[in-house]
Amino acid sequence: MSLYRMPPAWRLPEGVDVPLWQYTHTPRLAAEEDAYFADHPLFQADTRALNDRFVVPGRLVDLGCGTGRHAIRFASRGFAVAAVDLSRAMLERVGAKAQDAGVRLLRVEANLCRLGCFPDGVFDYALSMFSTLGMIRGRAARCRALAEACRILRPGGRLALHAHNLWLNLRDRQGRTWLLKQAWQAILPRQELGERRMTYRGIPGMRVHLYRWAELRRELRRAGFRIDEVLPLDEVSSEPIAAPWLAHPLRAGGWIVFASR
Repeated sequence: MSLYRMPPAWRLPEGVDVPLWQYTHTPRLAAEEDAYFADHPLFQADTRALNDRFVVPGRLVDLGCGTGRHAIRFASRGFAVAAVDLSRAMLERVGAKAQDAGVRLLRVEANLCRLGCFPDGVFDYALSMFSTLGMIRGRAARCRALAEACRILRPGGRLALHAHNLWLNLRDRQGRTWLLKQAWQAILPRQELGERRMTYRGIPGMRVHLYRWAELRRELRRAGFRIDEVLPLDEVSSEPIAAPWLAHPLRAGGWIVFASR
């Protein structure tokens, strides 16, 4: 049960709708987070990918840190970590886990679209994992979040980002039906292609934006990033797909993208 009073819709933060507000203000979800995602294949895959590529300690910001699975690990490796989330309950869990692990990090409650709490060019690394970007409501807000991530990285600083692929829905009948509805809705004013609605961990109406590869690439570049490496992931195992050069925009379940400012 949420301990926070719901504001009127017009006062919700940028990129946040009513279900997302409920999600970020429901302490139960933070308490259950680690057990709920224990042994999740994507969590294992992105951990390996990050550990292999972000090696030299530096200043790292975890954007949408959740309960700190990456933030605490990097802090234990000597990185100076800022853990950012809109959920106070998630950040409280990060603090408790960091204390148990004997590591220090900075916790910041902030909207990823508005990171004025950080100066320009302060970080060497930034993370936006487990489709955090896709949870932000509205294309303009997502573009703003990417621009803010770029702004707070130093020149040459690196971003790691995960996003789900819209076309993974081609693989089953329900997904294909949803895609047909999406194609129809996309011609209507103010409708965005790729908005998947669901009941998520007891929160009805939650939405995640599923990207097309050309869309994700374009928005990263417009934000000021240069794409260095793309890991197209299998939908089920989250392992890199075989022959990633062969039609990965259709074959991948999602991507981990490494990009530089």
